[in-house]
Amino acid sequence: MSKRPGPAPCPCGSALPYAVCCGRWHAGPQHLQAPSAEALMRSRYSAFVLGLADYLRDTWHPRTRPAGMPALDPDVRWLGLEVRRHEVQDADHAVVEFVARSKLGGRATRLHETSRFVREGGRWTYLDGKID
Repeated sequence: MSKRPGPAPCPCGSALPYAVCCGRWHAGPQHLQAPSAEALMRSRYSAFVLGLADYLRDTWHPRTRPAGMPALDPDVRWLGLEVRRHEVQDADHAVVEFVARSKLGGRATRLHETSRFVREGGRWTYLDGKID
């Protein structure tokens, strides 16, 4: 189920409208074309918020993508994203460290991850991450 926010600020926390931030990577002519690892990471967070499971699958590198993508829990309420670091290693490799906060059943959770991204054929994908 998709919950697209329209003109509201983007869920990734950029303060830009969704359509000109992560929305353009989620659908339309720029679909799957995030220009940097940080932009892809932000768009993946927004995809979690909006329930866009197909986008999450399509932006996960085929070599490390789980065979059966886990279902997104519609009861999770995403509370915010903090990007702590975006490190470009070379033209096709980057690392993004972030903290994503969520709540489920009254219990708050925080995910602190350092993620690796790779660009192949001009397209960035999520490779894997280390949870801190």
